Amino acid sequence: MRLRNIKGSKEYIDASPFVIHSPEDYKGKWNSFFKNNNPIHVEIGMGKGQFIHALAEQNPDINYIGIEMYSSVLYRALQRRAKTDLKNLFFLRFDARYLCNIFEQYELNRIYLNFSDPWPKDRHAKRRLTSPNFLSIYHHILEPEGYIQFKTDNRPLFDFSVEAVQDSELWKINEITYDLHHSEFLEGNIMTEYEDRFVAEGKPICRFVISRSVI
Repeated sequence: MRLRNIKGSKEYIDASPFVIHSPEDYKGKWNSFFKNNNPIHVEIGMGKGQFIHALAEQNPDINYIGIEMYSSVLYRALQRRAKTDLKNLFFLRFDARYLCNIFEQYELNRIYLNFSDPWPKDRHAKRRLTSPNFLSIYHHILEPEGYIQFKTDNRPLFDFSVEAVQDSELWKINEITYDLHHSEFLEGNIMTEYEDRFVAEGKPICRFVISRSVI
């Protein structure tokens, strides 16, 4: 269950030096924001930030942007961020439907989708972060050699996502598993908060990696 309505969270976010407050200003020039030419990796719906913090710590030569819609969740990630001296990790409170407003074509090198909201009702399918509309957005902003990694415990969402990729002419599946923690792809895996909990409960984690089939 997502955290909501933490008193003072919006004010905290507005004042945080780790939040990018006018992302539209950096479209096509994100490397000027980071003051280097390192690759840019984005996690969409990064929750409290365990996953992206670990990546940023392990890879100082990669720039990371965590995107989250919910103020109270982002607030928790910012609290974690304030305890580090990372130079390569910043955050956005942003709706992923408008990613093309802040990222230019081919501007990102990698996209992570971890335990995204499944939006289980059929009428909400277009809101799923692996829906055809979102796959089209990612195809625009991800560089030709980039890829997307998706993890979830929700089998119906995973099946929907696999079908969306297979039906698309834009993407191909490079890796796929329906039980990550008992697969050949586990090495190097970084756990999210949700993943910690689900694995402890014995739930299998589904994962795929996709890349462009066409430029």
